[in-house]
Amino acid sequence: MAPSTEQLIQAAIAEDIGPGDVTATYFVPEDSLSKAQIVARESGVVSGVEIAQRVFALLDERVQTHAVLSDGAAFEKGSVLLEISGPTRAILTGERTALNFLQRLSGVATQARRYVEAVKPHPVQIWDTRKTTPGWRLLEKAAVKAGGGTNHRLGLYDHVMVKDNHLAANGGLDQLQSAIDRLKKERPDTRIQIEADTLEQVADFLTLRGVDMLLLDNMGAEKLRQAVAMNAGKLWLEASGGITLETIRDIAATGVNAISVGALTHSARALDLGLDFL
Repeated sequence: MAPSTEQLIQAAIAEDIGPGDVTATYFVPEDSLSKAQIVARESGVVSGVEIAQRVFALLDERVQTHAVLSDGAAFEKGSVLLEISGPTRAILTGERTALNFLQRLSGVATQARRYVEAVKPHPVQIWDTRKTTPGWRLLEKAAVKAGGGTNHRLGLYDHVMVKDNHLAANGGLDQLQSAIDRLKKERPDTRIQIEADTLEQVADFLTLRGVDMLLLDNMGAEKLRQAVAMNAGKLWLEASGGITLETIRDIAATGVNAISVGALTHSARALDLGLDFL
């Protein structure tokens, strides 16, 4: 588990408990032991099981958990995702924090699975974006993968994305080529992607050396088909911008290699899960 994830879990526990769980302390006997299950109230795809387990482990090492389902598994209403046993106080104290992680991440995984299924049988990848909850990026991107999606860049450090504002600040094609050449010399393994808003830009960017990918932003299906024909398999093409479950199949049919969808993370609804005592 990444150190940042461990810190996030600890912060979430501290946020909820503060100086102590007053209800559990006064209304649950200290020596009480219980068994419980996290149960689905609706169907979906699970993600975040290990995070939920870690919540209980941090609260009390005597709590035992068993993952009935692993991340990426589809489930139906009534399915048991996680079994828990041990000190009752710790189970009750960790209930909401564990559910918050599991519900949110399973919601992202479920959303990703819907988009992945929607583009079949076209051989196109569904990519996430950087439109993630601050501090939750690694978890939400893992949830996208659990749903069958593909992670785009993790941050500003691992993949170049020259967008419209970068282009406005950089200047013309000569300056752009100079910057690409310098980057390829100093960081040869870094992928370079450029955003194109028009077919004229697509034509211009296809003349550049060292570009790996084009982002075709807010182009309709017809323009995307034209861009695919112009590209003739030279670069990897990503379609993006306002794509929904209703429109994604038409976009997938244009021949682009990938479709990025911010809604995988920024608009995913938390699933309805609950913790039930046995």
